[in-house]
Amino acid sequence: MTDTAIPMTQGTGADAGTQQARAALGRLRAEVGKVVVGQDAVVTGMVIALLARGHVLLEGVPGVAKTLLIRTIAAALDLDSKRVQFTPDLMPGDVTGSLIFDARSAEFQFREGPVFTNLLLADEINRTPPKTQASLLEVMEERQVSVEGRARALPDPFLVAATQNPIEYEGTYPLPEAQLDRFLLKLTVPLPTRDEELGVLRAHHRGFDPRRLRDAGVQAVATAADLVVARAAVQRVAVADGVLAYIVDLCRTTRVSPSLELGASPRGATALLAAAKAWAWLTGRDYVTPDDVKALARPTLRHRVRLRPEAELEGVTSDAVLDSVLATVPTPR
Repeated sequence: MTDTAIPMTQGTGADAGTQQARAALGRLRAEVGKVVVGQDAVVTGMVIALLARGHVLLEGVPGVAKTLLIRTIAAALDLDSKRVQFTPDLMPGDVTGSLIFDARSAEFQFREGPVFTNLLLADEINRTPPKTQASLLEVMEERQVSVEGRARALPDPFLVAATQNPIEYEGTYPLPEAQLDRFLLKLTVPLPTRDEELGVLRAHHRGFDPRRLRDAGVQAVATAADLVVARAAVQRVAVADGVLAYIVDLCRTTRVSPSLELGASPRGATALLAAAKAWAWLTGRDYVTPDDVKALARPTLRHRVRLRPEAELEGVTSDAVLDSVLATVPTPR
């Protein structure tokens, strides 16, 4: 999956429920496109993450509609969404929830934090200290909140879309590699083209209000039930041993790249497998091809590798290194 528009086609040979779920998720892009332009690849990445029960790191400059994107996807999927603005003074309890003393009952009551939702936008996650970052990332892994020895399960589906500003580093707490590894995908949210930006201005000129999605005609075209059916179908997608070996070889090659001081971990290999299976199913197939792996390699691995300082000084990027790895590792027939 490259950072460009990606088609979703309906496959054949699936049962009626699976076809209906695929068609519903295929309509999602058109529904989101009513208010968010030029972000087809990001929307598709979000769907892949939902299917693979993963989370997404969104990187883009301010003002490219990341918040609107998450709210619109949630509305089109008939899911709940919340947003947390991460700041240096944010505490873990502000994210996960905390015990509050109720004077009337003389007991402590648990007040749910914003993580108790389906789609959580963690805005500027790198602006909060590591302790608060860790509380969110623990929730992402365990999908529950534990307070005073009691575990409270989060809603299902649950996805965290965390944002980072790629050009501003002052006053930030960058996520260490072990925490970045928890995100299934890292998606780049690009600036719109001239025509797309002109369309945005025309919509606002006509009175579009991003806080009133229903007035813009956004409707629920898929549901959590469709995701349940789709996830089961993704699990049944076949993967040949040659493709499994190809995924392993790609990740192992990153570990010996002269441009990298840290390559993809085994978790990166399992993430690439899960994302490729979801993408194969979305495109209408019940088996994974090497091209599926190649399409998801960059968004799945770009945040799991770390460049050597000398490579950064030379202007090398993680995507360029991954392109080189893809060109080097033989593709199975």
